[in-house]
Amino acid sequence: MKFRELKKNSKTKKETVLPKYIYAPYSFRVKSFIVDLFMIYVPILYIITYVIMNGKDDFQSSQLAPLAGVTTYAFVYALLLSRFGQTPGKKAYDMKVVDDKSGKNISFARALFRFVAFLFTATTLLGLIVPFYRKDKKALHDLVCRTIVVVEKK
Repeated sequence: MKFRELKKNSKTKKETVLPKYIYAPYSFRVKSFIVDLFMIYVPILYIITYVIMNGKDDFQSSQLAPLAGVTTYAFVYALLLSRFGQTPGKKAYDMKVVDDKSGKNISFARALFRFVAFLFTATTLLGLIVPFYRKDKKALHDLVCRTIVVVEKK
């Protein structure tokens, strides 16, 4: 009789397990990306166009200028992710990019590889659809680099 009561109590009494991380909503990730474009990438393009080159006509005729802009943006992005775990856009939405196993900041090389993987993911659009089908909201570049975007605890 006691065994039945224990079994009955164990079925009705369920423990709630809190998730290890609070995953950032995909809408916040998109918004933070737009903020990063305006706060980091646009000033880089402005400096390349009007300070280094002679204006928009020279920028448009050059093939190296856009490459230099994206490369500079990649290094700034990777530096911010490796140092602080967040860019200005991610900080605005209280998000952080961390290693999916340890929860620590990622290295500079891994952050740079994550950016390159994001470029490939964004061009195919397939990798940007992946978070809609996953509970942990990982995009394809997050899966490849073993990172997660979490809400920062205050």
